[in-house]
Amino acid sequence: MIALKGWLSPPTPDTGPPPDPTERRAIKIEIAIVLLVTFGLSGLSSILSLVEDALVAGSLSEQTVALNTSSSSLGIIDLLYQLLRILRLCAWGALGMYLLWRAGLGPRLIGLAKPRWKSDAVPGLGLAALIGIPGLLLYLVANALGLNLTVVPSTIDDHWWRIPALVAYAFANSAAEEIIVVAYLISRLRRLGFSENSSLLASALLRGSYHLYQGLGGGIGNLAMGLVFGRYWQKTSRLWPLLIAHALIDIVAFVGYTALRDHLSWLP
Repeated sequence: MIALKGWLSPPTPDTGPPPDPTERRAIKIEIAIVLLVTFGLSGLSSILSLVEDALVAGSLSEQTVALNTSSSSLGIIDLLYQLLRILRLCAWGALGMYLLWRAGLGPRLIGLAKPRWKSDAVPGLGLAALIGIPGLLLYLVANALGLNLTVVPSTIDDHWWRIPALVAYAFANSAAEEIIVVAYLISRLRRLGFSENSSLLASALLRGSYHLYQGLGGGIGNLAMGLVFGRYWQKTSRLWPLLIAHALIDIVAFVGYTALRDHLSWLP
């Protein structure tokens, strides 16, 4: 019971003296700008996409959305486009780390010190299984009920660089999401005086919002993922397990789909 209570209501870390009105205003403006540049704008776009898909005749499962697509019929140009997308995600993560560093929260304080096997890799594997397996089941059920679009993880043409690019994209996406949505957003909301539960909910809702383009199943599944990942970080102050888990989930989805789509009849 004590452990459950601690998980549901963890103690709030010491963030120093309350910010003065000028600092509070600056933090609010900073958060707004970061979210509009990164995942907040993606969330608004996903909500609009879901509304559009719902207005189209037929169920959502009859519609398809691709996560990684080719951008050119020329292989080398397509590769450069993929690298630009990966670079953009890396830049988003770097922006979050830089702003936290400017606020006095360097990589070590947000859980990005030198990774350790027992405290980072093993929990990362556990989190990947905890989220990935139920997430796949939720997707299949939501798709069968017509509440989720048919998600195609990759439609990139069969080039020699396709698998390395998908793996790199998985790591970049993991870093951008966990740094911005978990470490950055929760830390800055803490500074504004938000409770741990309130900041956790805000983080999870943001994560769910920018996955709504996949349908309600994608939004709900990622909301649950956000609650688990955010609370884990709040309790442990270790970000590496989240990066590892998220990257593994994406690698299995991107590369696994590419390898198995013609061999598993139950994949939508």
